[in-house]
Amino acid sequence: MTRFVSAFLYPALFVAILWLVKIAENIWNLELHTFGVFPLTFSGLQGIIFSPVIHSGFDHLISNTFPLLILGTTLFYFYRDLAVRITILSWIFSGIWVWVFARPSYHIGASGIIYAWAAFLFVSGVIRGHPRLMALSLLVAFLYGSMVWGIFPLRERVSWEGHLMGMVAGIILALFFKDTGPQRRFYSWELEPEEDEEDYDPDNPPYWMRPTASGQDKPTEKQSKTRKVEQRKGAGQLRVRYHITPGKSKENR
Repeated sequence: MTRFVSAFLYPALFVAILWLVKIAENIWNLELHTFGVFPLTFSGLQGIIFSPVIHSGFDHLISNTFPLLILGTTLFYFYRDLAVRITILSWIFSGIWVWVFARPSYHIGASGIIYAWAAFLFVSGVIRGHPRLMALSLLVAFLYGSMVWGIFPLRERVSWEGHLMGMVAGIILALFFKDTGPQRRFYSWELEPEEDEEDYDPDNPPYWMRPTASGQDKPTEKQSKTRKVEQRKGAGQLRVRYHITPGKSKENR
């Protein structure tokens, strides 16, 4: 429970800041949209930092609030060692790419971060092969799979470029950090090396490869089995090997 509360605290604090900014904008009749990203202009560079905390209206803010809380809590719960880095890098990269590639207009809102979180959670769970994270990927796809339509220019007043760049940032970060954070567990039988030529000892070959005296080229009917138990160094596992030793033939009794 403590871990869940801690994971919920960060996105909740972020959402609280967004609401405070919007309320202050309404109370003092501010025009904060000019702090958004305006592509290929010097003044528009400030939007890389400020645009995610600015929204066009309360409807816009409400539509972003619940995905931020749900996806943010999920990210900080399952990837708590990576969550802050993923958020900051998504924030910066998506903002830069919007400044470079987007239409000449003000781009504001936290949607880019939402798309980055969703893309990271989905792709990271798939490529890690971790059962719980793969189930999480399916859950994200089920809840927010329809978000994919937001990366296409279907609505005039929607920054589909911000959505697209956020998704690209999330995918790239999932691939880059694939070896960091929670990993799939490997069991002992998956790590067991195959017994092949490395087990062959030329100074002590198997009995069927040893030169034998005349009349004893074939193994006799009665053969004895000896069991040898070896302790593998460092692995804490037992390996049991059976060695078949030819018995005496009837003629030699």
